[in-house]
Amino acid sequence: MNGKEKIHELIVVEGRDDLVAVKRAVDAAVVITQGLGLSDKTLATIRAAQERCGVIVLTDPDGPGERIRRWVTEAVPGVRHAFMPRAQARNGRGVGVEYASPEAIRQALQAARSPQARHAVQEVFTKADLWNWGLDGAPGAGARREQVGERLGIGRTNAKQFLQRINHFGLSRQEIEAALAAEQQETRHEQ
Repeated sequence: MNGKEKIHELIVVEGRDDLVAVKRAVDAAVVITQGLGLSDKTLATIRAAQERCGVIVLTDPDGPGERIRRWVTEAVPGVRHAFMPRAQARNGRGVGVEYASPEAIRQALQAARSPQARHAVQEVFTKADLWNWGLDGAPGAGARREQVGERLGIGRTNAKQFLQRINHFGLSRQEIEAALAAEQQETRHEQ
């Protein structure tokens, strides 16, 4: 035993450097998408793994990473999502999973979220909720949304994506409002 936490799901990352970083953090099977070059063969591997053991998608917190996440989600329903906070995936050369510490990768994987089953009873949030929370249409809404999204483990998003994710992952009003309160308290301490 190598002392690393064992992850039973297949982890999907973008490139070879991401694979190396994940392998440093956990003991898991990892498949790379070759960035935006996601092939039918790789999707077939991901589908088979989803049926057999499950899949966690861990892509870079940037535009291409979000596109890959969306492609995998559309092709393989039910995959879990791990989001790497941008601040923890950054160095002087750029942003990506490959720059994250092993601890940050483990935290992101532990916080991986599953989509909410369509038949499950859940509250549905609207654009009005985002306005009321100051996460859309208010000064500083983007920065606030980024902080709250990272606290909730749903990543960095625009307002439309934020709304889709809180509904998709079946978050409760209490979870969201607790993240908002923590963000507001942190903001007050920084001032």
